[in-house]
Formats: sequence, structure tokens, C-alpha cells
Amino acid sequence: MPDNLIAAFAVALLAGFVKGAVGFAMPLILISGLTLMMDPRLAIAGVVIPTFASNLLQIARAGRAEARAAFWDLWLFIAAMCVMVFAVAQMLSFIPTRAIYLAVGGPVLAMSLVQLAGLRFSVPAGRRQGWDIGVGALAGSVGGLGGIWGPPTILYLMALGVDRARQMAAQGVVYFTGSVILLAGHLTSGLLDRQTLPFSLMLLVPVGLGMWLGFRTGDRLDAVLMRRATLCVLVVAALNLLRRGIWG
Repeated sequence: MPDNLIAAFAVALLAGFVKGAVGFAMPLILISGLTLMMDPRLAIAGVVIPTFASNLLQIARAGRAEARAAFWDLWLFIAAMCVMVFAVAQMLSFIPTRAIYLAVGGPVLAMSLVQLAGLRFSVPAGRRQGWDIGVGALAGSVGGLGGIWGPPTILYLMALGVDRARQMAAQGVVYFTGSVILLAGHLTSGLLDRQTLPFSLMLLVPVGLGMWLGFRTGDRLDAVLMRRATLCVLVVAALNLLRRGIWG
């Protein structure tokens, strides 16, 4: 259990607020902040339960019909992602700490900058299945390290032309399914044990409070401005992880 719980709770509160307001970015904010004060594997363990609970709440808010439609539209993407989430979770204990920082920070930085630059992609007609598998596997590879599947998922939903009204439901389905597999993966990998599980459960309180605040204020904020601000936070967080991966 970390000594500076108050600082950890403050990071979790901020991460929960962003999750409630825009629907993504919580795991990376948590990991980037927590790794400043504790071992990265404890930080990743701390993320698992709040990620599961927050995504369960997000999918509940989306509604059953919308969630069901999103699942069947994205089932191949979700399947590929879940396979990689579970596989990477099993390898986490063998991956050097610096490699974890680089593997998470690099893709998140690239995808956040792409969104900030306003670049748009489209999926070629008739090639949806291949893209579902490829992008889903990429999202799962990064997500297996700490639940960070948001940036590739959002980019892909934009490439598919999913409108903003359906994006929250689609994100909720993808993130919740991935978080179930992440939880199962880290229970079997040994990352979540009697030492780390209590810390992960404790973070539910500040994350839940932050999400409640985010839900209450998110609808009143400029959605585009809030998303851009969140992407800027992700860029800073990703740069911090890359710095630690390169220089320690």
C-alpha cells in the first residue's frame, strides 16, 4: 500500500472527473500520475477495479438498446481487442518497467496528436473486417498493459463515421468488455493479489466521486473544448511516460 494515499486519491479524483465528462482517458491519467509515486505494477493494479466499475457505469448510462446495437456492430473489433488484452496481461510481469512506459506512452502520444491535428481517416469499403481485427488488436495490446484502449478506439469510431450520439454507447461497450477481460487477465496473472487488490478497491471512492462530478458538469461544458483539453492532458501524460521509459 502506497504511503501517499492522499496524492493518489487526488489523481484518481481528476481521472474520474475526466472519465465522467468525456467518457475516456481515465486509465492513462491514473497510471501517469500514480507512477510518479509508486511502482508501475502497483499503479497498473490500482487501475483495474476502477476501470471495470467506471465502464460498467458508463454502459449503464448508455441504455440497453444502444449498447446492444453497438456491440453487434463492433463485435469483431471487440473480440480481437479482448484476445490481446488477456494475452498481454499475462506477460506483464515479464516486461521491463521502461518497456511498459514506452509501449503505453508512444501509441497514446501519436494517436492524441492525430486527433488534436484534426486528421481524419476512413475505412475502405469492403475491408471493414480486416480493420476491425487489426485496430482491435492494437487497442488490446496497449489496453492489456493498463486499460488504455481509449485513443485507438475513438480514432476508429471516427474513421467508421459513428456519430457523436452513438459514440458514448460504443465506447462504453468496448471499454466495459475490455475491462472485464483485463480484470480476469490480472487475476490470473497474479498482478491483483492480497497486497494490490485493496489499493485498487480504495481508488473506487475518489474515482466514483470524480465521475459523479464529471456527469453533473460535463453536459454544461463545451464538448469540443473539453475533448481537446483532455487530449492535451493525454499528450502531457504520454510524454511523461516516454520520459520515464527513456531516462528512468
